[in-house]
Amino acid sequence: MPIQSKKNFMRGLLLGVGAVLILAALGLAGHALAQEPAAHGQILVVTHVDFIPPDLTTGTNLVKQYVADTRKDKGLVRIEAGAQISRTNHMAIVEVWENQKALDDHIAAAHTVKFRQQVDPMLGSPYDERLHQSLE
Repeated sequence: MPIQSKKNFMRGLLLGVGAVLILAALGLAGHALAQEPAAHGQILVVTHVDFIPPDLTTGTNLVKQYVADTRKDKGLVRIEAGAQISRTNHMAIVEVWENQKALDDHIAAAHTVKFRQQVDPMLGSPYDERLHQSLE
């Protein structure tokens, strides 16, 4: 397969995975909040990190620590992280925030800045963070 075709294939694959993760995030958030309707203004964040294989263990531990630290942040509704089954060095982090201010405070938090600085040299592709708004 030519290089450009591989890039287009990978881009399509990542977009497809992203769509599935967004739907999963909505389902997870909906399940967790089954007694309450989704609040207007919630922000959903889907982040893809692709660690180079030699850094898989270190990267996985950093993601786990990031999730644990983020669970203490004010304004977080839910956070989950998972590794792709067929390529465990590809991970997704799905976050649901009460509002933009909660997300902004989280992005400025020391643990978030540290996480992003630590994972950057281990990534096989750029840090891919996408923000979504609730449809509810």
